[in-house]
Amino acid sequence: MPITRAAQAPRFDLDGLHFLGFTSPSRGATELCTWQLDIDPGAASVVHRLNHEEVFIPLQGTLSVVLDGEEIELTTGDACAVPAHCLFQVANRSNEVARAFVCVSAGFRAMQADGREIDTPPWAR
Repeated sequence: MPITRAAQAPRFDLDGLHFLGFTSPSRGATELCTWQLDIDPGAASVVHRLNHEEVFIPLQGTLSVVLDGEEIELTTGDACAVPAHCLFQVANRSNEVARAFVCVSAGFRAMQADGREIDTPPWAR
């Protein structure tokens, strides 16, 4: 049974976004990738879309999700399922770190807003 302990989970940093990888194909999961996402105040992901839905569940602070141009604020305990192929961005507009649990199907493909493909990120490999 594959188990990832938080203390041994790989950590990745990207422009104010911090990923703690829990499950992925390289860590024994065959169908789901999950990670903890911490977003520094004022930081935001690139605008992108996935070919599978992606779920965000805030654990701390306020997470802003922009779906096809509409901004939605999520707080602790909310859940947002970003539909497949929907152009979106996640951001932290507050003054404190926002933390979320994220889940997506293993093997997903991501594209930037201009259609350029994004390599599978290391926390999801």
